[in-house]
Amino acid sequence: MTDFDEYIRQSEPCRQERAYTWQTAIGLQAVDGLKPSDYLKDTARRHIEGKITIDEAQSAVKSYYQSKNNRSPRDAEAYEADQASAHIAKILSTRTLDFSPKGYIALHRRIFDGIFKCAGKIRDYDISKKEWVLDGDSVSYLNWEDLRRALDYDIEQERQFSYAGLSPDALTSHITGFVSSLWQIHPFGEGNTRTTAVFIIQYLRSLGFDDVSNNLFANHAWYFRNALVRANYKNALKGIDYTPVYLERFFRNLLLKEQWDLRNRYLHIHPTEAWREQPCHSTFNESPIPYGTITSGRLRTSTGQVADSGQVQTAKANQVQDKHRTSTGQAQTTKTNQTQDKHRTSTGQAQTTKTNQTQDKYRTSTGQAQTTEANYNITRLLSSFQQDLVSVKDLMDRLHLKGRDNFVKLYLNPALQAGLICMVFPDSPRHPKQKYRLTAKGLALWRTLNRQDHQDLQPE
Repeated sequence: MTDFDEYIRQSEPCRQERAYTWQTAIGLQAVDGLKPSDYLKDTARRHIEGKITIDEAQSAVKSYYQSKNNRSPRDAEAYEADQASAHIAKILSTRTLDFSPKGYIALHRRIFDGIFKCAGKIRDYDISKKEWVLDGDSVSYLNWEDLRRALDYDIEQERQFSYAGLSPDALTSHITGFVSSLWQIHPFGEGNTRTTAVFIIQYLRSLGFDDVSNNLFANHAWYFRNALVRANYKNALKGIDYTPVYLERFFRNLLLKEQWDLRNRYLHIHPTEAWREQPCHSTFNESPIPYGTITSGRLRTSTGQVADSGQVQTAKANQVQDKHRTSTGQAQTTKTNQTQDKHRTSTGQAQTTKTNQTQDKYRTSTGQAQTTEANYNITRLLSSFQQDLVSVKDLMDRLHLKGRDNFVKLYLNPALQAGLICMVFPDSPRHPKQKYRLTAKGLALWRTLNRQDHQDLQPE
């Protein structure tokens, strides 16, 4: 990865912005194992320092390769990396965005013009790609006949989605789902991940997240791609389900400024013992204040003050002895004189398991106690989750149930009403790709169930 940190640390804002742009553009080439040439790095520095314009930088790179009569295989790879980097740098140097299927396709053409013959063209054949994190297996990409319809649908649904009033957790989860679904379409023969990354950077900027073109995409482009792979891979015979948690952690680092360790070894479907648990290196001296709503890309706290979307707000340091994080990044507190964990409700209030109690308790969103039967059904439903995205059919199969209407009435709806699970597409309950995931509250309860060997929850 090219290091422009000297410009980022010491330069005026315009140089810093240009350095971030080039660092991101060059770093994204890692998704296909490409490295830029020294000439491209030197050209980028000349642009960062203001000696040439971005258009002159593009022309210089193009002329450099046109002057070469003979190209080695290494030159061919460098050519792709250099040209694509220069194109992405120009795209990210502006704040324009055409948030539409046509805009997405045009973005692919702009990035890979002169590199791929298929630039800006939707593929007319099916594809598969062997992945290291899948032991050579491939994600099931969308069939070519449905590409345009799926692209139209996903982008239109996102266009209609409202972020008003969303908590940071809900916002990050939704962004994760949108990006994962968009990437799984894979409408182009090559360059899908780079196109998706640039599109999402532009989109997040339009939502008010001005600093998303930063070192995260530059330094962790390969993790970003592998996380997309894991979010869209399922193999029943191997006992592997869709796993969006790694992708969500990438966006939690990006948007909420958390510090998950983004290394690819955690993403392998068969990690070694040392790489089974992905740690979060965030260290907080204080307890987090509950998040409020989001408006124009900024978070409004419970006190009414506006803070950056990734800012972590905390309480006093002497209130906490030890902390660790759930997979959604919410802090859990373990006091030295307690033997049971705490988990948080969707309102951020801690629910404490008393020391002399042997069963957990929980309440619905209305605060009323649930019945024993509802508790039992919800317990079974939560136990069937594996921190993954699951369809109704998959949930019914795991629970060995056949009646869909009864399942929805007795299992699914009570869990939704209790805030323990949520839809991936909440605005489209009948979305053809509809799946369900654990909320932060549901995840805490799921972990409690696992610790207690799936004991039934008792009503309060």
